[in-house]
Order: sequence, then structure tokens, then C-alpha cells
Amino acid sequence: MDLEQSVRDRRRPRPATRPPGDLPHLAHLFWEYEAEALTWERDRDLVIGKILTVGTWSDIRWLRGALAAPALRRWILRARGRGLSPQQMRYWQLVLDLPDDEVEAWLSDPARRIWHRRTRRGAARSRAY
Repeated sequence: MDLEQSVRDRRRPRPATRPPGDLPHLAHLFWEYEAEALTWERDRDLVIGKILTVGTWSDIRWLRGALAAPALRRWILRARGRGLSPQQMRYWQLVLDLPDDEVEAWLSDPARRIWHRRTRRGAARSRAY
């Protein structure tokens, strides 16, 4: 590759997402799967969902580097915030400028509220012991 080609390649816009390669550093999230068999290309939705729902701050930072904000926003909109707690949903609403009316609709869904009330009480009971 000559110098001119190298300069042209650096000037090209980078894709919205970049494949992060292997995922061994995320194995702690996938105890119920064979983590070494997971790939970004094939299991992207699973990886994104796991990181958003139970990932550490370090995992989220990795995801933000692997996935551009518009792509993450589209993913959350497509999933309707499924799996995210109300607190997580509000965080991403602010960070990614998610539509207020859609987030309110997701959070007020009766099926979702039952789950969050159940787990919130369960968390309060476990702290009492």
C-alpha cells in the first residue's frame, strides 16, 4: 500500500459500528451460555441486551465504543426498552434522546409494572435480612 492510499483510507468515514472481535471479557454476563461460542456478528442482540440490563459500567463503556449512539438508540426503540428497569430506561432516555411519549408508554404498560413492582419489593425484603 502506498502513502496516498493510506491517507485516503484514513479520510474515509468510519462505519457506525465496528466489530468488537471476540467477547471473552464479557463472559461474566453469559453464565447460561457457552460464552466462548458467542460472536458479535451472530449474537449482537443478545450481547446488547445483556450489557444494558446487567452489565457493569465498564461493559456499558465497551458497548458505547462498539456501537454508535444512533444504532444503540434504534436497538432500544426496536426492543421497546424490554428488560430495562425504569431507572435504566430513564438514563437511556436522557443519553440517547428517546421520545418521551414512547418511554412513558413502555413504563406504564401494566405487564411491565407488575414485574417491576414484584422485583422492587423482593429487593427491599432481601435488604431487611
